[in-house]
Amino acid sequence: MRRQLRPTDVKRLNRTWRRNTTNRLAMIIESVTGPFNIGSIFRSAAAFGVDEIWLAGNATPPTNPKAGKTALGTERLVTWHEPVPATEAVKAAREEGYTVLAIELTAEAVPLHRAALGRDVCLVVGSEDHGCSPALLDAVDGVCYIPQVGRVGSFNVAVAAAIALSEARRQEWENLPEP
Repeated sequence: MRRQLRPTDVKRLNRTWRRNTTNRLAMIIESVTGPFNIGSIFRSAAAFGVDEIWLAGNATPPTNPKAGKTALGTERLVTWHEPVPATEAVKAAREEGYTVLAIELTAEAVPLHRAALGRDVCLVVGSEDHGCSPALLDAVDGVCYIPQVGRVGSFNVAVAAAIALSEARRQEWENLPEP
C-alpha cells in the first residue's frame, strides 16, 4: 500500500537532491504586477533552489501583503533585489556568471526542452499582459519558449516560471541515479 512520506522522510529526500545539485539558478522578473503571481513565482523559486531574483521594471515586491499569501514565507529563502531597469538586471546577472535566457514567444526562440539549461542560468519572465520588453529581449543571451499543443496561446506567468525552473533542474538531473 502506498503511503505519503513523513516530514522527516521528505527532508531526507530533498537533502539527497540538494547534494546532487550544483548548477546555480537565478531569475529576472520584469514588470509582473500581480501579487499572487509574484508570491507563486517566489514559492516555485524557493522550491527549485533559485539563488537570486532581480525584480525589474515595475514588478511588485514579495513584501506586498497579497504576495505573502501565496509565497507563504518563501521570499525569505531567496535573495532578491529591488526593481531596477531590465537591462541593469541582465547586466547584474551576467556579472554573477549567469547565462540569461528569456522565456518568451519570439521568432528565434528555441523550444524550452532544447535550450541548454543544464548550467548556471538566469531565467527571465515578463509582464502578465505584454511579456518581456523589447529592451530586455535585446539584452538577453537567448530566448526559449514552452511548446503548447492546446488551444490556449500562453501560460500564466507564474506557471511558465515554474515550468522553466523545473526543466532547468530536469536537464541537470537527467543522468543522475535515482536517490
